[in-house]
Amino acid sequence: MKQLLLATCLLFATLVQAQSGKSKVLFIIADGIPADVIEAQPVPHLKSIAKAGGYCRAYVGGDKDSYSRTPTISAVGYNSLLTSTWVNKHNVWDNEITDPNYSYPTIFKLYKDTYPNGKTAIFSTWLDNRTKLVGDGLPQTKGLKIDYAVDGLEHDTARFPHDKESWYIHQIDEVVAKAAADYVKTEGPDMTWVYLEYTDDMGHRYGTGERLDTAVRMLDDMVGNIWAAIEYRQKQFKEDWQIYITTDHGRDGNKGHNHGGQSDRERSTWIITNAKGLNSYFKSSVPGIVDIFPSITRFMKIRVPQPVNRELDGVALTGAVSISNPAASISDNKIELSWKAWEKKGKVKVYAAISNNFKQGGTDEYKLLGEVPVGAERANFDVKNMTSGFYKIVLEAPNNTVNRWIVLK
Repeated sequence: MKQLLLATCLLFATLVQAQSGKSKVLFIIADGIPADVIEAQPVPHLKSIAKAGGYCRAYVGGDKDSYSRTPTISAVGYNSLLTSTWVNKHNVWDNEITDPNYSYPTIFKLYKDTYPNGKTAIFSTWLDNRTKLVGDGLPQTKGLKIDYAVDGLEHDTARFPHDKESWYIHQIDEVVAKAAADYVKTEGPDMTWVYLEYTDDMGHRYGTGERLDTAVRMLDDMVGNIWAAIEYRQKQFKEDWQIYITTDHGRDGNKGHNHGGQSDRERSTWIITNAKGLNSYFKSSVPGIVDIFPSITRFMKIRVPQPVNRELDGVALTGAVSISNPAASISDNKIELSWKAWEKKGKVKVYAAISNNFKQGGTDEYKLLGEVPVGAERANFDVKNMTSGFYKIVLEAPNNTVNRWIVLK
Protein backbone atom coordinates (compact mmCIF):
# COMPACT_ATOMS: atom_id res chain seq x y z
CA MET A 1 0.00 0.00 0.00
CA LYS A 2 2.82 2.35 0.91
CA GLN A 3 4.55 1.56 -2.39
CA LEU A 4 1.36 2.32 -4.32
CA LEU A 5 0.96 5.62 -2.45
CA LEU A 6 4.59 6.53 -3.13
CA ALA A 7 4.22 5.71 -6.81
CA THR A 8 1.05 7.84 -7.01
CA CYS A 9 2.82 10.77 -5.33
CA LEU A 10 5.78 10.47 -7.69
CA LEU A 11 3.47 10.38 -10.71
CA PHE A 12 1.61 13.46 -9.47
CA ALA A 13 4.89 15.30 -8.88
CA THR A 14 6.06 14.38 -12.37
CA LEU A 15 2.84 15.66 -13.95
CA VAL A 16 3.06 18.94 -12.02
CA GLN A 17 6.67 19.36 -13.06
CA ALA A 18 5.78 18.63 -16.69
CA GLN A 19 3.09 21.33 -16.63
CA SER A 20 5.32 23.85 -14.85
CA GLY A 21 6.87 26.31 -17.27
CA LYS A 22 4.81 25.14 -20.24
CA SER A 23 5.03 27.62 -23.13
CA LYS A 24 1.83 29.34 -24.24
CA VAL A 25 1.19 32.23 -26.61
CA LEU A 26 -1.60 34.73 -27.21
CA PHE A 27 -1.65 37.36 -29.94
CA ILE A 28 -4.04 40.26 -30.36
CA ILE A 29 -4.85 42.23 -33.51
CA ALA A 30 -6.37 45.61 -32.63
CA ASP A 31 -7.74 46.89 -35.92
CA GLY A 32 -6.67 50.04 -37.72
CA ILE A 33 -4.46 51.95 -35.25
CA PRO A 34 -1.47 53.78 -36.77
CA ALA A 35 1.71 54.05 -34.73
CA ASP A 36 1.38 57.78 -34.05
CA VAL A 37 -2.06 57.27 -32.48
CA ILE A 38 -1.06 54.44 -30.12
CA GLU A 39 2.02 56.39 -29.07
CA ALA A 40 0.00 59.48 -28.18
CA GLN A 41 -2.50 57.75 -25.90
CA PRO A 42 -2.29 57.03 -22.15
CA VAL A 43 -2.45 53.24 -22.45
CA PRO A 44 -1.19 51.97 -19.07
CA HIS A 45 -1.88 48.30 -19.72
CA LEU A 46 -0.15 48.24 -23.08
CA LYS A 47 2.77 50.15 -21.57
CA SER A 48 2.95 47.63 -18.73
CA ILE A 49 3.26 44.80 -21.24
CA ALA A 50 5.88 46.73 -23.22
CA LYS A 51 7.83 47.37 -20.03
CA ALA A 52 8.01 43.61 -19.47
CA GLY A 53 9.28 43.12 -23.03
CA GLY A 54 9.32 45.86 -25.63
CA TYR A 55 7.60 48.20 -28.08
CA CYS A 56 8.65 48.93 -31.64
CA ARG A 57 7.26 50.57 -34.72
CA ALA A 58 6.50 48.08 -37.45
CA TYR A 59 5.06 47.97 -40.95
CA VAL A 60 2.55 46.21 -43.17
CA GLY A 61 2.11 46.29 -46.93
CA GLY A 62 5.06 44.23 -48.14
CA ASP A 63 7.73 45.98 -50.19
CA LYS A 64 5.85 48.82 -51.82
CA ASP A 65 7.84 48.81 -55.09
CA SER A 66 8.15 45.07 -55.63
CA TYR A 67 6.29 41.83 -56.29
CA SER A 68 5.28 41.63 -52.60
CA ARG A 69 3.41 44.96 -52.54
CA THR A 70 0.42 44.20 -50.32
CA PRO A 71 -2.80 46.20 -49.79
CA THR A 72 -3.03 47.76 -46.33
CA ILE A 73 -6.44 46.19 -45.78
CA SER A 74 -7.64 44.32 -42.70
CA ALA A 75 -7.96 40.66 -43.73
CA VAL A 76 -4.84 41.01 -45.85
CA GLY A 77 -2.87 42.08 -42.80
CA TYR A 78 -4.34 39.37 -40.58
CA ASN A 79 -3.27 36.71 -43.05
CA SER A 80 0.22 38.15 -43.34
CA LEU A 81 0.55 37.58 -39.59
CA LEU A 82 -1.06 34.13 -39.72
CA THR A 83 1.16 32.84 -42.56
CA SER A 84 4.29 35.05 -42.37
CA THR A 85 3.87 35.80 -46.07
CA TRP A 86 2.80 38.77 -48.14
CA VAL A 87 -0.12 38.80 -50.53
CA ASN A 88 1.81 37.43 -53.53
CA LYS A 89 1.82 34.15 -51.61
CA HIS A 90 -1.21 33.96 -49.30
CA ASN A 91 -3.53 35.44 -51.98
CA VAL A 92 -5.91 37.32 -49.66
CA TRP A 93 -6.23 40.62 -51.49
CA ASP A 94 -9.20 42.16 -49.69
CA ASN A 95 -11.85 41.57 -47.06
CA GLU A 96 -13.85 39.30 -49.37
CA ILE A 97 -11.26 36.52 -48.79
CA THR A 98 -12.33 34.81 -51.98
CA ASP A 99 -9.45 32.40 -52.54
CA PRO A 100 -6.85 32.05 -49.75
CA ASN A 101 -3.89 29.91 -50.71
CA TYR A 102 -3.76 27.32 -47.95
CA SER A 103 -0.50 25.94 -49.38
CA TYR A 104 1.03 28.57 -47.09
CA PRO A 105 -0.01 27.17 -43.70
CA THR A 106 -1.17 29.34 -40.83
CA ILE A 107 0.49 29.34 -37.44
CA PHE A 108 -2.47 27.31 -36.16
CA LYS A 109 -1.96 24.60 -38.78
CA LEU A 110 1.73 24.23 -37.98
CA TYR A 111 1.02 24.24 -34.26
CA LYS A 112 -1.51 21.41 -34.57
CA ASP A 113 0.82 19.47 -36.87
CA THR A 114 3.48 19.68 -34.16
CA TYR A 115 1.23 19.28 -31.11
CA PRO A 116 -1.97 17.45 -32.10
CA ASN A 117 -3.21 17.47 -28.50
CA GLY A 118 -2.42 21.15 -27.91
CA LYS A 119 -5.37 23.46 -27.25
CA THR A 120 -6.15 26.37 -29.56
CA ALA A 121 -8.66 29.19 -29.18
CA ILE A 122 -9.94 32.14 -31.21
CA PHE A 123 -11.93 35.09 -29.85
CA SER A 124 -12.96 37.38 -32.67
CA THR A 125 -15.39 40.13 -33.59
CA TRP A 126 -15.33 38.79 -37.15
CA LEU A 127 -16.34 35.20 -37.95
CA ASP A 128 -14.34 35.04 -41.19
CA ASN A 129 -11.08 35.09 -39.29
CA ARG A 130 -11.65 31.55 -38.12
CA THR A 131 -13.75 30.11 -40.92
CA LYS A 132 -11.95 31.59 -43.94
CA LEU A 133 -8.46 32.73 -42.96
CA VAL A 134 -7.56 29.95 -40.53
CA GLY A 135 -9.77 27.58 -42.51
CA ASP A 136 -11.34 25.85 -39.51
CA GLY A 137 -12.71 22.48 -40.63
CA LEU A 138 -11.99 22.99 -44.32
CA PRO A 139 -10.68 20.15 -46.50
CA GLN A 140 -8.00 22.56 -47.80
CA THR A 141 -6.52 22.65 -44.29
CA LYS A 142 -7.00 18.90 -43.87
CA GLY A 143 -9.77 19.41 -41.38
CA LEU A 144 -7.85 21.71 -39.03
CA LYS A 145 -10.03 22.29 -35.96
CA ILE A 146 -9.85 25.17 -33.52
CA ASP A 147 -10.61 23.73 -30.10
CA TYR A 148 -12.58 26.68 -28.71
CA ALA A 149 -14.00 29.81 -30.29
CA VAL A 150 -16.14 32.81 -29.43
CA ASP A 151 -17.00 34.60 -32.67
CA GLY A 152 -19.82 35.28 -35.13
CA LEU A 153 -21.60 37.63 -32.72
CA GLU A 154 -21.85 40.28 -35.44
CA HIS A 155 -24.59 38.09 -36.92
CA ASP A 156 -26.61 38.03 -33.69
CA THR A 157 -28.73 41.10 -34.36
CA ALA A 158 -31.18 40.25 -31.58
CA ARG A 159 -28.48 40.49 -28.94
CA PHE A 160 -26.46 43.18 -30.73
CA PRO A 161 -28.78 45.40 -32.81
CA HIS A 162 -26.79 47.14 -35.50
CA ASP A 163 -26.70 50.90 -34.95
CA LYS A 164 -25.32 53.63 -37.20
CA GLU A 165 -22.60 54.55 -34.71
CA SER A 166 -21.26 50.96 -34.62
CA TRP A 167 -21.55 50.87 -30.84
CA TYR A 168 -22.67 47.27 -31.20
CA ILE A 169 -19.16 46.45 -32.44
CA HIS A 170 -17.68 47.84 -29.23
CA GLN A 171 -20.16 45.77 -27.24
CA ILE A 172 -19.08 42.65 -29.16
CA ASP A 173 -15.42 43.54 -28.57
CA GLU A 174 -16.15 43.70 -24.84
CA VAL A 175 -17.82 40.28 -24.87
CA VAL A 176 -15.02 38.78 -26.96
CA ALA A 177 -12.27 40.24 -24.76
CA LYS A 178 -13.98 39.15 -21.53
CA ALA A 179 -14.50 35.66 -22.91
CA ALA A 180 -10.82 35.52 -23.82
CA ALA A 181 -9.72 36.70 -20.38
CA ASP A 182 -12.04 34.25 -18.61
CA TYR A 183 -10.99 31.30 -20.77
CA VAL A 184 -7.30 32.07 -20.44
CA LYS A 185 -7.64 32.29 -16.66
CA THR A 186 -9.58 29.05 -16.24
CA GLU A 187 -8.35 26.87 -19.11
CA GLY A 188 -4.98 28.23 -20.23
CA PRO A 189 -5.14 27.36 -23.95
CA ASP A 190 -1.79 26.90 -25.64
CA MET A 191 -2.29 29.16 -28.66
CA THR A 192 -4.87 31.96 -28.71
CA TRP A 193 -5.83 34.68 -31.18
CA VAL A 194 -7.92 37.67 -30.08
CA TYR A 195 -9.28 40.11 -32.68
CA LEU A 196 -10.96 43.44 -31.77
CA GLU A 197 -12.57 45.69 -34.38
CA TYR A 198 -14.07 48.86 -32.89
CA THR A 199 -10.99 51.06 -33.27
CA ASP A 200 -11.07 50.64 -37.05
CA ASP A 201 -14.77 51.48 -37.18
CA MET A 202 -14.11 54.74 -35.37
CA GLY A 203 -11.26 55.52 -37.72
CA HIS A 204 -13.44 54.99 -40.79
CA ARG A 205 -16.32 56.98 -39.37
CA TYR A 206 -14.52 59.88 -37.68
CA GLY A 207 -10.91 59.74 -38.83
CA THR A 208 -8.01 60.60 -36.58
CA GLY A 209 -9.17 62.39 -33.45
CA GLU A 210 -11.12 62.15 -30.23
CA ARG A 211 -13.39 59.22 -31.15
CA LEU A 212 -10.50 57.03 -32.29
CA ASP A 213 -8.48 58.06 -29.23
CA THR A 214 -11.34 57.06 -26.94
CA ALA A 215 -11.65 53.71 -28.70
CA VAL A 216 -7.93 53.10 -28.19
CA ARG A 217 -8.23 53.78 -24.46
CA MET A 218 -11.17 51.37 -24.20
CA LEU A 219 -9.10 48.82 -26.08
CA ASP A 220 -6.33 49.24 -23.53
CA ASP A 221 -8.73 48.34 -20.73
CA MET A 222 -9.81 45.18 -22.55
CA VAL A 223 -6.21 44.18 -23.17
CA GLY A 224 -5.52 44.84 -19.50
CA ASN A 225 -8.07 42.22 -18.46
CA ILE A 226 -6.50 39.66 -20.78
CA TRP A 227 -3.04 40.52 -19.50
CA ALA A 228 -4.25 40.11 -15.90
CA ALA A 229 -5.47 36.61 -16.78
CA ILE A 230 -2.09 35.77 -18.26
CA GLU A 231 -0.31 37.06 -15.16
CA TYR A 232 -2.61 34.90 -13.05
CA ARG A 233 -1.70 31.81 -15.08
CA GLN A 234 1.99 32.61 -14.83
CA LYS A 235 1.82 32.97 -11.06
CA GLN A 236 -0.55 30.14 -10.22
CA PHE A 237 0.52 27.53 -12.77
CA LYS A 238 4.13 28.58 -13.46
CA GLU A 239 3.38 28.75 -17.18
CA ASP A 240 5.60 30.67 -19.57
CA TRP A 241 3.38 33.03 -21.58
CA GLN A 242 4.20 35.30 -24.48
CA ILE A 243 1.78 37.93 -25.74
CA TYR A 244 2.06 39.88 -29.00
CA ILE A 245 -0.21 42.84 -29.72
CA THR A 246 -0.24 44.59 -33.06
CA THR A 247 -2.48 46.18 -35.66
CA ASP A 248 -3.25 45.29 -39.26
CA HIS A 249 -2.78 48.69 -40.95
CA GLY A 250 -2.46 52.39 -40.33
CA ARG A 251 -4.61 55.14 -41.76
CA ASP A 252 -4.31 57.66 -44.58
CA GLY A 253 -2.31 60.81 -43.96
CA ASN A 254 -5.14 63.19 -44.75
CA LYS A 255 -7.84 62.83 -42.08
CA GLY A 256 -7.36 59.17 -41.29
CA HIS A 257 -10.72 57.90 -42.52
CA ASN A 258 -9.29 55.43 -45.02
CA HIS A 259 -6.53 52.92 -45.68
CA GLY A 260 -5.49 50.41 -48.31
CA GLY A 261 -2.69 52.26 -50.07
CA GLN A 262 1.05 52.51 -49.62
CA SER A 263 1.48 55.86 -47.89
CA ASP A 264 3.87 55.89 -44.95
CA ARG A 265 1.05 56.31 -42.43
CA GLU A 266 -1.03 53.50 -43.91
CA ARG A 267 2.01 51.22 -43.66
CA SER A 268 3.12 52.41 -40.21
CA THR A 269 2.10 50.03 -37.41
CA TRP A 270 3.55 48.75 -34.12
CA ILE A 271 4.24 45.66 -32.04
CA ILE A 272 4.02 45.31 -28.26
CA THR A 273 5.19 42.17 -26.50
CA ASN A 274 6.28 40.84 -23.13
CA ALA A 275 8.76 38.50 -24.83
CA LYS A 276 12.17 38.08 -23.31
CA GLY A 277 15.31 37.94 -25.39
CA LEU A 278 14.23 40.56 -27.91
CA ASN A 279 17.05 40.81 -30.42
CA SER A 280 18.82 43.60 -32.27
CA TYR A 281 16.53 43.14 -35.25
CA PHE A 282 13.56 44.06 -33.02
CA LYS A 283 15.40 46.90 -31.28
CA SER A 284 17.30 48.45 -34.18
CA SER A 285 15.06 48.11 -37.22
CA VAL A 286 11.41 48.35 -38.25
CA PRO A 287 10.01 44.79 -38.23
CA GLY A 288 7.02 43.65 -40.27
CA ILE A 289 3.79 41.99 -39.22
CA VAL A 290 5.19 38.84 -40.85
CA ASP A 291 7.87 38.67 -38.13
CA ILE A 292 5.45 37.66 -35.37
CA PHE A 293 4.91 34.17 -36.83
CA PRO A 294 8.57 33.03 -36.70
CA SER A 295 8.87 34.56 -33.22
CA ILE A 296 5.99 32.36 -32.06
CA THR A 297 7.28 29.21 -33.77
CA ARG A 298 10.65 29.73 -32.11
CA PHE A 299 9.15 30.26 -28.65
CA MET A 300 6.68 27.40 -28.93
CA LYS A 301 9.19 25.06 -30.60
CA ILE A 302 6.81 24.51 -33.51
CA ARG A 303 8.20 22.37 -36.30
CA VAL A 304 8.39 24.28 -39.58
CA PRO A 305 9.18 21.96 -42.52
CA GLN A 306 12.03 23.19 -44.71
CA PRO A 307 9.83 23.85 -47.79
CA VAL A 308 7.57 26.07 -45.65
CA ASN A 309 10.51 27.75 -43.92
CA ARG A 310 11.93 28.72 -47.31
CA GLU A 311 8.71 30.58 -48.11
CA LEU A 312 8.39 32.61 -44.89
CA ASP A 313 8.87 36.35 -45.30
CA GLY A 314 9.41 36.99 -41.58
CA VAL A 315 12.39 37.09 -39.23
CA ALA A 316 12.15 36.16 -35.53
CA LEU A 317 12.09 39.05 -33.07
CA THR A 318 13.69 37.01 -30.29
CA GLY A 319 16.87 34.99 -30.04
CA ALA A 320 19.78 34.86 -32.44
CA VAL A 321 19.22 36.14 -35.97
CA SER A 322 21.90 36.08 -38.65
CA ILE A 323 20.41 38.05 -41.53
CA SER A 324 17.42 40.11 -42.66
CA ASN A 325 16.33 42.50 -45.42
CA PRO A 326 17.39 40.45 -48.45
CA ALA A 327 17.50 42.12 -51.85
CA ALA A 328 18.04 40.50 -55.24
CA SER A 329 18.38 41.61 -58.84
CA ILE A 330 19.71 40.16 -62.08
CA SER A 331 21.73 41.64 -64.91
CA ASP A 332 23.65 39.92 -67.71
CA ASN A 333 22.86 36.49 -66.22
CA LYS A 334 24.36 37.49 -62.87
CA ILE A 335 22.26 37.53 -59.72
CA GLU A 336 23.24 40.31 -57.32
CA LEU A 337 22.31 39.76 -53.66
CA SER A 338 22.54 41.82 -50.50
CA TRP A 339 21.34 41.47 -46.91
CA LYS A 340 21.72 42.94 -43.44
CA ALA A 341 23.97 40.89 -41.15
CA TRP A 342 23.11 40.88 -37.44
CA GLU A 343 25.41 38.10 -36.25
CA LYS A 344 28.32 37.78 -38.61
CA LYS A 345 29.51 34.28 -37.73
CA GLY A 346 29.22 31.49 -40.26
CA LYS A 347 28.26 31.36 -43.89
CA VAL A 348 25.16 31.94 -45.99
CA LYS A 349 24.15 29.14 -48.30
CA VAL A 350 22.45 30.58 -51.39
CA TYR A 351 19.89 28.49 -53.27
CA ALA A 352 17.85 29.26 -56.37
CA ALA A 353 14.80 27.70 -58.01
CA ILE A 354 13.12 28.72 -61.24
CA SER A 355 9.74 27.17 -60.45
CA ASN A 356 6.97 28.07 -58.01
CA ASN A 357 5.35 24.67 -57.54
CA PHE A 358 4.93 25.32 -53.81
CA LYS A 359 2.09 27.68 -54.70
CA GLN A 360 0.03 24.68 -55.88
CA GLY A 361 1.16 22.42 -53.06
CA GLY A 362 4.07 20.99 -55.02
CA THR A 363 7.85 20.90 -54.61
CA ASP A 364 10.46 23.22 -56.03
CA GLU A 365 13.91 22.01 -57.00
CA TYR A 366 16.57 24.29 -55.54
CA LYS A 367 20.14 24.49 -56.77
CA LEU A 368 22.95 25.53 -54.42
CA LEU A 369 24.63 28.53 -56.03
CA GLY A 370 27.35 28.82 -53.41
CA GLU A 371 28.34 29.87 -49.90
CA VAL A 372 29.59 33.26 -48.69
CA PRO A 373 30.42 34.71 -45.26
CA VAL A 374 27.45 36.17 -43.42
CA GLY A 375 29.42 39.35 -42.77
CA ALA A 376 30.01 39.99 -46.47
CA GLU A 377 26.41 41.22 -46.77
CA ARG A 378 26.48 40.77 -50.53
CA ALA A 379 27.25 38.22 -53.22
CA ASN A 380 26.79 37.59 -56.93
CA PHE A 381 26.36 34.39 -58.89
CA ASP A 382 26.43 33.51 -62.57
CA VAL A 383 23.17 31.80 -63.61
CA LYS A 384 23.65 31.59 -67.35
CA ASN A 385 23.00 27.86 -67.12
CA MET A 386 19.58 28.38 -65.50
CA THR A 387 18.15 31.35 -67.35
CA SER A 388 14.56 32.20 -66.45
CA GLY A 389 12.16 35.08 -66.06
CA PHE A 390 11.54 34.03 -62.46
CA TYR A 391 13.84 33.06 -59.60
CA LYS A 392 13.15 32.10 -56.01
CA ILE A 393 16.27 32.88 -54.00
CA VAL A 394 16.76 31.38 -50.54
CA LEU A 395 19.51 32.46 -48.16
CA GLU A 396 20.12 29.95 -45.38
CA ALA A 397 22.26 31.39 -42.57
CA PRO A 398 23.21 29.70 -39.27
CA ASN A 399 20.34 31.21 -37.27
CA ASN A 400 17.59 31.87 -39.81
CA THR A 401 16.50 31.68 -43.43
CA VAL A 402 15.23 34.49 -45.66
CA ASN A 403 14.06 34.56 -49.25
CA ARG A 404 13.59 36.90 -52.18
CA TRP A 405 12.02 36.59 -55.61
CA ILE A 406 13.29 38.00 -58.89
CA VAL A 407 10.38 38.62 -61.24
CA LEU A 408 11.35 39.89 -64.69
CA LYS A 409 8.73 41.88 -66.53
